[in-house]
Amino acid sequence: MTEQNKHPEIAVTQIHSTEENTTDPSSTTSPDLNTSNFTEVVPQLSSTSEDINNNTDVVTYVESDSAPKIVLATLNARYFHTSFGLRYLYANLKELQSSCEIKEFIIQTRAIDIVEQILESKPSIVGFGVYIWNIVETTDVVSLLKVIAPEIKVVLGGPEVSYETEEQLIVKYSDYVLTGPADISFYELCKDIINKTPPEKKVLKSKPVGLEEIALPYEYYTDEDLTNRLLYVEASRGCPFKCEFCLSSLDKTSTPFELELFLEQMEILYERGARNFKFIDRTFNLNIKTTMQIMQFFLDRMTDDLYLHFEVVPDHLPRKLKELLAQFPEGSLQFEIGIQTFNVEVQKNISRKQNNAKSKENLLWLRDHTSAHIHADLIFGLPGETFDTFKDSFNQLYHCRPHEIQMGILKRLKGSPIIRHTEAFDLRFNPLPPFNILSTDRVSFPTMQRINRFARYWDMIGNSGRFKYSLPHILSDEPFDDFMAITEWIFNKTGQIHKINLKKLFELISQSVEALYPEKHALVIEKIEQDYEAAKLKSLFSSLNLYAVEKPELVVKNKSLQRQQRHMS
Repeated sequence: MTEQNKHPEIAVTQIHSTEENTTDPSSTTSPDLNTSNFTEVVPQLSSTSEDINNNTDVVTYVESDSAPKIVLATLNARYFHTSFGLRYLYANLKELQSSCEIKEFIIQTRAIDIVEQILESKPSIVGFGVYIWNIVETTDVVSLLKVIAPEIKVVLGGPEVSYETEEQLIVKYSDYVLTGPADISFYELCKDIINKTPPEKKVLKSKPVGLEEIALPYEYYTDEDLTNRLLYVEASRGCPFKCEFCLSSLDKTSTPFELELFLEQMEILYERGARNFKFIDRTFNLNIKTTMQIMQFFLDRMTDDLYLHFEVVPDHLPRKLKELLAQFPEGSLQFEIGIQTFNVEVQKNISRKQNNAKSKENLLWLRDHTSAHIHADLIFGLPGETFDTFKDSFNQLYHCRPHEIQMGILKRLKGSPIIRHTEAFDLRFNPLPPFNILSTDRVSFPTMQRINRFARYWDMIGNSGRFKYSLPHILSDEPFDDFMAITEWIFNKTGQIHKINLKKLFELISQSVEALYPEKHALVIEKIEQDYEAAKLKSLFSSLNLYAVEKPELVVKNKSLQRQQRHMS
């Protein structure tokens, strides 16, 4: 049997929704990228809710033809995400693996349809991966499942239920909750349930295990996954840094997987046709020797369609690594670089160590000397941050010229140390997912709303890449102020931050520039035309209304046409 034939087929079923779920998963960030925590990993994406189609998808992976007794399930934010964490659990089920099935849904699917799909497998145990982006929808599924089939044992895991556990509604509906790394503990719990020796406690803390004790999950990526979905890989787990907004700050250190074994698995995936590798290591360039070995492995196998995504710390790029990075061709690398803030006092408040000067120097070097796509992150609402200090961070980062600036809003991740600042900085968080910050002692709620709108419009305009010709001519040396003015003009005009079609967005940008920066408008129209042609929309550029105030000569011309039409009718 060839390696290719060892991987079972994947069955994809599409169910048309009868109800629309308007949750926008792009508005949430991944709370924890440690896959051992019964997790699936979803990247921070700049795509918008318009990218989500109205179909609901379920991806089912079945190992054997017999009816499974265990179902591993999760609700992904998008169809093209794969559940890395569930594959880890599946890989470590040992003799129970043959009676287990993985079912992946998306959060737009109705809860009742998900329950129907799960019950078709006639399971006795169902394990759910629970995260900040799917907690509401998963709660609905679990509550329905326990009403219809109360005899099924429901096991929860994941970062969203690993802290403040017993206070959560979803826990009330479940039978067991596994906190912490569950690669092995899920197998042990299932075995106890099947053997009718279940634990008496509901909330069970997973015992730490060494990475060498864990079976790797990569063989359980199916051919469908390799062709159509994101593949997550990890060369290490944990993070040595203590940034308090992140759950990884609870880790004591970063622990690598055995490199030779890891690269063997990457070779197998590559030979099977995998060309899209998203590394979820929190600090990929922490150990430069290991980083260079992995990068060289892929450089030696470079093809036109090979694509690698890494999260890197910006102030740690030694010369040898730079020389290697410069060899990668265009379209093969994406770097996610967390800046979060350039304000030194705020960095101290959140225990973040960052050499700001070196970070900016390296960002500029990467932009000028490599073909990597640079995605840089900022977080608004951190303790001690003000509107003006954040504006300064944005301006500094903009002038480092990353391809994208992802403006995150601080979220209260259960278990993260950021909550120690709640009283001192009067941090007020949304009690509902995604638990975003609503105000602080330095930032009022109306100001927070202004920044939320700024972030949304920046995604549509700045990060989308659709306005690469015009945007540099719109923004000045103070890009934050310029774009905030555009944000407020568009919002006052439309009252919308979602569901603005692309043609209308071109019109609104032109109109806002005419109203706010009339001296730039003639040149900006020329550049907008270039962007419009690149967008390849069906309508002609000449059909756009590019002016905030209708020109007198156009009014006269239109009235003349109206008179002619009346005479001809």
